[in-house]
Amino acid sequence: MAPTKVLTGARVVLPTGTVDNGRVTVEGTRIVATAPSDAASEAPAIAAAGAPGNGVETLDLTGYWLVPGFVDLHNHGGGGASFPSGTVDEVLKGIRTHRLHGTTTLVASTVTGDMDVLVRRAGLLAELAEQGDIAGIHFEGPFISPCRKGAHSEELLRDPDPAEVRKLIDAAHGRAKMVTLATELPGGLDSVRLLAEHGVIAAVGHTDATYEQTVAAIDAGATVATHLFNAMPALGHRAPGPITALLEDERVTVELINDGTHLHPAALQLAFHHAGPGRVAFVTDAMDAAGFGDGRYLLGPLEVEVADGVARLVEGGSIAGSTLTLDRALKRAVTVDGLPVEHAVAALSANPARLLGMDDRIGSLEPGKDADLVVLDADFTLKGVMRRGEWVVAPQLG
Repeated sequence: MAPTKVLTGARVVLPTGTVDNGRVTVEGTRIVATAPSDAASEAPAIAAAGAPGNGVETLDLTGYWLVPGFVDLHNHGGGGASFPSGTVDEVLKGIRTHRLHGTTTLVASTVTGDMDVLVRRAGLLAELAEQGDIAGIHFEGPFISPCRKGAHSEELLRDPDPAEVRKLIDAAHGRAKMVTLATELPGGLDSVRLLAEHGVIAAVGHTDATYEQTVAAIDAGATVATHLFNAMPALGHRAPGPITALLEDERVTVELINDGTHLHPAALQLAFHHAGPGRVAFVTDAMDAAGFGDGRYLLGPLEVEVADGVARLVEGGSIAGSTLTLDRALKRAVTVDGLPVEHAVAALSANPARLLGMDDRIGSLEPGKDADLVVLDADFTLKGVMRRGEWVVAPQLG
């Protein structure tokens, strides 16, 4: 058996708030006790670890932060690897890249493509989900608006026919987690209802919907705003559009891409103010270049130029995903946007975990949950990553 790991001295972000000089005890793949330090409650686990062949490893994290592992709902790749088109080994490379940046749970996102291609891709990604490498599949496209297509191939777009939506769900073998739709298109509301019936998240995104049409989609069962503000009509005083409807409804979780390119800090503050810290999920919307570097890439069939960390289509210049990693999103949220640490951490962990229906296992530092955690220094720079009790990034202290 692996030795018990006792992490002491850190500022630990718990569901109840931040505890100074905290303690987290890990046995095997699970957390068995958390801060505030309670020697009596930890004694049984530590005593068991003292059996022959076992031991206790203690790590002093004084001066550091300890937060839950990050959960990314919307991610197209990284490390030079594409989730929509890469081989199994390439997809695993992309997953590994994001784990090195604190993302211990990841939903792999596709892009618009031919239906047969998407069906095959669903099968490959479903196998990785079965193995526990990813948490599931997010289909972004092809059921989106040509008016708000962003970095999606217009000739491959189609209306959200419920039969075709069902085809993708079936191809995912129970591993479909989310489908992004322009719900105002023909078949949109029926597709939302179909997704809700099958326990798959219906997300409003890449949409040209009105306020009223968005309200109808939420009433039909839509519960997520795909990268709020981006690829949808702007908020207007006479035509409030989808942004207002998505922010005001307590049933909706809003995705935000906090890379300094997709959103002005004031827009981020607006979202937190109106949705509240319990309804925001930071996502990367990352493409191949995340954690890899500038250059030319393909996003689906479209060519992308990444310069100074910003990804844009070669033809037309539309923003094409991001090169963001969630450790950078957290650091920016706290040091630039001025969010309370607890709110930023919830947007990276508890909120997306709850949305995925996985909050019994991940998303917070609590006894019985997976030992997924991130060590940060006082400046919120990542210094260590643990996933299921094993160090992915060994703590770099001092």
